Amino acid sequence: MKLAKCLICLLIVLLSGCFDSGERNAEPAAKPAEGPVNTNITVNTNTTVNTNTTLNTNTPSSADLPSAKPLVLGFSQLGSESTWREANTESIQSAAQEAGITLIIKNAEQSQHKQIEAIRSFIESKVDIIAVAPVVQTGWDEILEEAKQAGIPVIILDRSIAVKDPSLYVTCIGSDFFEEGVKAAKYMLDKMRRQSGLIKIAELQGTIGSTPSIDRGRGFRDTIQGRNQFQITLTEPADFTKEGGYKVMQEFLSLPESEWPDVLFSHNDDMAIGAVTAIEEAGLKPGTDIIIISVDGTRRAFEQMIAGSINAVVECNPLLGPLLMQAAQEIMAGRTLPKRMVPAEDIFTQELAAKEVGNRIY
Repeated sequence: MKLAKCLICLLIVLLSGCFDSGERNAEPAAKPAEGPVNTNITVNTNTTVNTNTTLNTNTPSSADLPSAKPLVLGFSQLGSESTWREANTESIQSAAQEAGITLIIKNAEQSQHKQIEAIRSFIESKVDIIAVAPVVQTGWDEILEEAKQAGIPVIILDRSIAVKDPSLYVTCIGSDFFEEGVKAAKYMLDKMRRQSGLIKIAELQGTIGSTPSIDRGRGFRDTIQGRNQFQITLTEPADFTKEGGYKVMQEFLSLPESEWPDVLFSHNDDMAIGAVTAIEEAGLKPGTDIIIISVDGTRRAFEQMIAGSINAVVECNPLLGPLLMQAAQEIMAGRTLPKRMVPAEDIFTQELAAKEVGNRIY
């Protein structure tokens, strides 16, 4: 009897030892791998982000995370007024699709009121992130405060805004418009350096109150300040459209011949192309009788440079879609972005146009 009891006790000890051993040998859960941070991004649009921009290029897209809910981005596009804007919209749509991001896009048709309505609808729909390409600089404080209260981060794209509280948006992605105006003026000063006498300049502005129109004009003026030989004698908004450029240039050339400009500085390619037609109809040779400098870098402007009608084009890259989607993913991952992200851009002349035109995809 005693022997039986001893055998039973021994069996219990052995069994308890087996269970305990299994628990001790269980492997701990693996920690998720963290991707490296790259401080210099080069996207396939030939746009390079400044090295002060820290983004993680290994951020997985929504499509790479089948168990995760797709990121929803509400984007208020200011319009479709130009070839540049159309290329900008297409870049954003294709980049969203590639990243697996659900894009809700609304065209404001150059109306700030419609943009505010669109942003409010995004808030009501509880999107993850809001992006806006603002028509004008001011008037955004109230609606962006609503987005902040709703806990929805905002990205400003292309054009910058002026708000009292900078925390109302996370980052602004877009060109340095002031520098574009500086580049245009520097080209003109070099091009006209051997000319004597007063050089009259006509300016085709974009949308009144818009960042590119304000800053391009300011950069141009600051660069020629103090050079009394160069004077802006004619300036008028043409709304960034080909039709507007044609109409305003017709008005300029309806003035007495003594008031005709020697140089035309156009705030975008579409207005410059419209102006070329008006100049030709007046019996003048664009690019020769009137030196033309534009901003954007569209394929059509490069074709005009090859034909000799436009002398120089300052680049303003519209292909911001990959940067926008990458920034959206970084924000949702809880990472910090710089307040300003500026793509690298250049200036092109007639001498470079034939070699570069094949690289223009917009």
